[in-house]
Amino acid sequence: MPKERGQKVIASNRKARHDYSILDTYEAGLVLQGTEVKSLRAGKASLADAFATVDDGEVWLRNVHIPEYTQGTWTNHTPRRTRKLLLHRGEIEKLIGKTKESGLSLVPLSMYFKDGKVKVEIALAKGKKAYDKRQTLAKRDADRVISRAMGRALKGRFTE
Repeated sequence: MPKERGQKVIASNRKARHDYSILDTYEAGLVLQGTEVKSLRAGKASLADAFATVDDGEVWLRNVHIPEYTQGTWTNHTPRRTRKLLLHRGEIEKLIGKTKESGLSLVPLSMYFKDGKVKVEIALAKGKKAYDKRQTLAKRDADRVISRAMGRALKGRFTE
């Protein structure tokens, strides 16, 4: 059987980019059981309430919902179990310092297959206030209006 190549997104946490300002991102491997991988290959996972913590020098992914594999037997996994993230020691040390010192959070942004292995993109993030969210939405809308106007101007249709 040929090896898988490329990247296939399983799940993404779009709300995280709305609720947090992303400071830094990391790609981490994930320790999984066999039925979890089969369920992920079917494209089923949810990062809605997920977060990561650093405990005893290890990074753990919590509250990720990977549903039970339908053809699984008694060896099936529990859907919301805590899963270990695989990072380099230097990255873990950096994350420990940042989360302890300034109250930053570790939020998963997406889960995907990369060359046949499950990876999670986690972000070092700072929570946004309500007014920050409104400013972000207003800026995005203004940028959209500007780009439309520029497109019309380039095509020679000046309408106001």
